[in-house]
Amino acid sequence: MKISGFTIIKNAVINDYPIVEAITSILPVVDEMIVLVGKSDDDTLGLMRSIGDPKIKIHVSEWDPNLRKGGAVLAVETNKAFALIDPNSTWAFYIQGDEVVHEKYHAAIKEACCQYQHDAQVEGLLFKYVHFYGTYDYVGDSRKWYNKEVRIIRNKKEISAYKDAQGFRKGATKIDVKQIAASVYHYGWVKSPIQMAKKIKNFSTLWHSDEVVAEILKDNQHWDFTAYDSLQKFSGTHPLVMQSRIDAQNWKIEIDTTRKNFSFKDRILYYFEKLTGVRPFDFRNFKVIQ
Repeated sequence: MKISGFTIIKNAVINDYPIVEAITSILPVVDEMIVLVGKSDDDTLGLMRSIGDPKIKIHVSEWDPNLRKGGAVLAVETNKAFALIDPNSTWAFYIQGDEVVHEKYHAAIKEACCQYQHDAQVEGLLFKYVHFYGTYDYVGDSRKWYNKEVRIIRNKKEISAYKDAQGFRKGATKIDVKQIAASVYHYGWVKSPIQMAKKIKNFSTLWHSDEVVAEILKDNQHWDFTAYDSLQKFSGTHPLVMQSRIDAQNWKIEIDTTRKNFSFKDRILYYFEKLTGVRPFDFRNFKVIQ
């Protein structure tokens, strides 16, 4: 059994993506790591080369500026990266530039890949998600945040990234997956208010026209982190590869976790999920096999 990792990245330095941490967090699990670097306005290519691990295979791509609606360019580039993995690999482990896997999950991930390698019905492995917000101390706990997504797919080329590459499908058909005992830590919303505003502006260009992007931030140079519906304090540990970033945090954000900003419907659904662990009416890219 062979596992290939793959990712895409562009403008990692400008947008302060933890892409080095993302890649290094799954290197112990994969046999090769495909990194597809988009032509950037900074030295993202040099940053990727600086990791210096022999498992990493760097390729370069040019992102099509005409594919900005709905984040379509992200799926196109993700599919390019997927096509570059070793055809002899059983599994392909996708990691985004702001996602990190805790080392405590490595054994469970390898075990699941071994367990299902010969079960052709299993087309992907499903991870839980932990979304950090504002600082490394708070996580989103509402329905606003997707709580599960597929990050390991079988090496079948009929599977492809769906819409903005949040998940995968076979055309419009949801893939059959198994839930595994592992989580992905998402750090895309942990930045200083200034850096967050810059990132939102830059990233929005992958979805919207210049006019819409201008309207998103207007003259605001600081992101407003108080516009959340519900957060809770994080009580676990972070991946070891994130420690230097955590130590370097130089901003503070005051978060009141008792404040809930819900519509009546969302409030009912929020507390129903807290009581039962069930999230009704949730959008899913996948079909879980029992």
